[in-house]
Amino acid sequence: MTTEDTTKRARGTADALGKAATLIEALPWLEEFHGKTVVIKYGGHAMADETLRPAFAQDVAFLRYAGLRPVIVHGGGPQINAQLDRLGIESSFKAGLRVTTPETMDVVRMVLVGQVSRDVVGMLNRHGPFGVGMSGEDARLFTAERKPAVVDGVKVDIGQVGEIVQVDAGSVRSLLDDGRIPVISSIARGEDGQVYNVNADTAAGALAVALQAAKLVVLTDVDGLYADWPPSGDPGDVIARLTAGDLEAMLPDLSAGMVPKMEACLRAVRGGVPRAHVLDGRIPHSLLLEVFTDEGIGTMVVPE
Repeated sequence: MTTEDTTKRARGTADALGKAATLIEALPWLEEFHGKTVVIKYGGHAMADETLRPAFAQDVAFLRYAGLRPVIVHGGGPQINAQLDRLGIESSFKAGLRVTTPETMDVVRMVLVGQVSRDVVGMLNRHGPFGVGMSGEDARLFTAERKPAVVDGVKVDIGQVGEIVQVDAGSVRSLLDDGRIPVISSIARGEDGQVYNVNADTAAGALAVALQAAKLVVLTDVDGLYADWPPSGDPGDVIARLTAGDLEAMLPDLSAGMVPKMEACLRAVRGGVPRAHVLDGRIPHSLLLEVFTDEGIGTMVVPE
């Protein structure tokens, strides 16, 4: 055997040992989360980037094969905006919420249920017969009430935008028991018969509570929750862990984009979910890094 062959073999052995070490690091987390439900809010850059989309599907399929019970709740703001533009329908927002006229609601429903959900299910099903798409309307999964925006302290009607008031998760549990991965569009129906557009972060938090999930994971477009804004670029800017009480005190000062994500985390841990996480979905395989490594990434919220 030549010196070059010996060097290649040594490198191969070192690489194999590194992979083995990674697998062993995952062992306690595999033991802890085997058979447990994890609710994942999917959206933002992770949903739009063509290289990140298959990586996300791989992560979720890996969770399923590793014995976890993943559930995906998705939004689709960019896709909705694009379709509204194509149809010549103006997009408008108040207090960070989309003004949803009946015409806009038809587009929201069509894009979320007919396009985004089908895309996610298709990606998952490349790895096995797992993904099943459903809307929050199906089997009365989500029941909502009309939610006004608050502008300068005044409530303003913004159309068919809803706040979830009830979750009936029986249909989701049935899919999980059958080994499927539910892919849920954040649409809800009210007792008044109206269909409502619901924030996907809020829907994920409510569903995590109803399922008594072991984790809520919210994928976003930042590293996590920053101690100060704008961040300096130091990794220490990201708060690695905080309690529900600490988060509640911080909420009034958070940026508009982070408020629904952190409110979802707060609702989850106050409702019995042991941990809620905000992760940077722009990092390939960020979901696996959080679930199966000792250090984890992003910001974790715990009850107290």
